Amino acid sequence: MAGSSVDLAAIRSFLGRAPYLHAYELGDLDPREAPHTTWLADDPVDAVALIYRGLAVPTLVGLAEGDVDRAALLRLLGKVAGALPPRFAAHLSAGVEAVLAPCHALALLGDCFKMALVGTPARDDGGHAIRRLGPEHAGEAVGFYAAHYPDSHFVPANLERGPYLAIDDAHGIAAIAGVHVYSPVERVAALGNIATRRDARGRGHARRVTAALCRLLRDEIDIIGLNVRADNAAAIACYRAVGFEVRHAYSEWRLERSSDDSRSPASLAMDPV
Repeated sequence: MAGSSVDLAAIRSFLGRAPYLHAYELGDLDPREAPHTTWLADDPVDAVALIYRGLAVPTLVGLAEGDVDRAALLRLLGKVAGALPPRFAAHLSAGVEAVLAPCHALALLGDCFKMALVGTPARDDGGHAIRRLGPEHAGEAVGFYAAHYPDSHFVPANLERGPYLAIDDAHGIAAIAGVHVYSPVERVAALGNIATRRDARGRGHARRVTAALCRLLRDEIDIIGLNVRADNAAAIACYRAVGFEVRHAYSEWRLERSSDDSRSPASLAMDPV
């Protein structure tokens, strides 16, 4: 079900049936992510789940398209529910959380959409400079996110793993757009850490820098997606203006193993693949 025996080619084929739903998982098939990933799948593959350990808190990704895939995913997670990490975040399709409830306390963090780039981003810098950020800009970027997007998952290493662009105005960085997932090998990227300086909002900077990033990625990436909170109307409108459309819904959760659940986590204490 997991570990070195999983068939990554079969997993890739399964995920590729709904590439915008599974953009994160497809990107995490990149060999660079192997140290951080544990794949869960049966043989033959009729559902896939991923435990991603590259963040401070492990994240379970369990997404399904349609009732048949959802039923298979419920069966898969039902087999391992008691052996998941003691605490983790989760990205789950509607109803999938039910199979985890007997073993875990669940807290809903928010309902979200997955959006897909389907249009051609317009060229429009608004007369402002757009530049690529590199490792030498780490201090500048850290300060920007701390002040204007403290809930981001940005760390300086992000600048080495995928492209980040900034748009500048007379007061410095006005907005930044980057990537959470970036794999030219898999030809997939998921945008993230998109933020605007507090006093520069409402001027189109996020749209411009996001569009510029999409144009940059187009030469080596076929699937460009992003996640957005369902209640963030301003962000959704911004991304629609770039050329994205809503494709899928899912929810983000925080889970902690119930104190009265005695099942051992040993079955998932394995080398990631």
